[in-house]
Amino acid sequence: MDIDRIVLDVSSVLKGKDEIITYSLVCFLSGGHLILEDVPGVGKTTLALTLSKVLGLSFARIQFTSDLLPSDITGVSVYDQSKKSFVFKHGPIFHNIVLADEINRATPKTQSALLEAMAEAKVSVDGVTYELPFPFFVIATQNPMEQYGTYPLPESQLDRFSMRLSLGYPDPDTEVQIIRGENPLEKVDRIIPAVKPQELISTIHQIKKFYVSPDVGKFVVEIVSQTRNHPDVVLGVSTRGAIHLVSCAKALAYIKGRDFVVPEDVIELSPLVLPHRIITRNEADPKLLVEEILTKIKIP
Repeated sequence: MDIDRIVLDVSSVLKGKDEIITYSLVCFLSGGHLILEDVPGVGKTTLALTLSKVLGLSFARIQFTSDLLPSDITGVSVYDQSKKSFVFKHGPIFHNIVLADEINRATPKTQSALLEAMAEAKVSVDGVTYELPFPFFVIATQNPMEQYGTYPLPESQLDRFSMRLSLGYPDPDTEVQIIRGENPLEKVDRIIPAVKPQELISTIHQIKKFYVSPDVGKFVVEIVSQTRNHPDVVLGVSTRGAIHLVSCAKALAYIKGRDFVVPEDVIELSPLVLPHRIITRNEADPKLLVEEILTKIKIP
């Protein structure tokens, strides 16, 4: 799979964000889900839509609001008069890439509609379980500055996101190019998929089999253990968090041309995968705490 072409094609629309695009691709290839936390208007929706186009996958955007219902996401059974029975109408969750826009604006009941889908790639409605398409990737966005009318994501929900990224504002030169050029969303329609579906699926399955040495495994466990025992931490990283870190490290290894994980992969991704799973006391910064832990642990 041509990773460079994928990044190049996405960056032709979302300019100046190659690193964020690469990490988003890492999250996707790991089989996880991504949360983008940033102010409005920096390209969160553009990233999700462009990524789906370049990968040739189906896409749905769900605008989360306070009156959104779980059935608006999963779908609902409706009575078919001709068949004299109920027929399930699939909701927008039945797509390869799903953008949950402003996820923290929906009530906890509606947010929870994503839990089964994100954990098991399944949806249960009226006692029947439906398989979601493969691959399945949720990209959620939230605005950290605007708290009025929002419902903070509970720890169980955050823990299902493999990675949390922030796009940030573009540098001045790039911003000049953006405002003088064509509307980025108009470019998306002209994008040609850079990879065939079967190649994409094969790559994801291949990455899952990458080698993780016992020493690297112990290194990951030592990192998450330190988050649990740190004096400034109320809630540390779960075992699920450790699994997500290893899965993302495998995907990063693939992008770097290896079929095995090295400690440097773990070190690079820990500040992106672990902080949103940590609850601290005394307003300590979880990301700085993870970086501090990484400096104290011996690298195998």
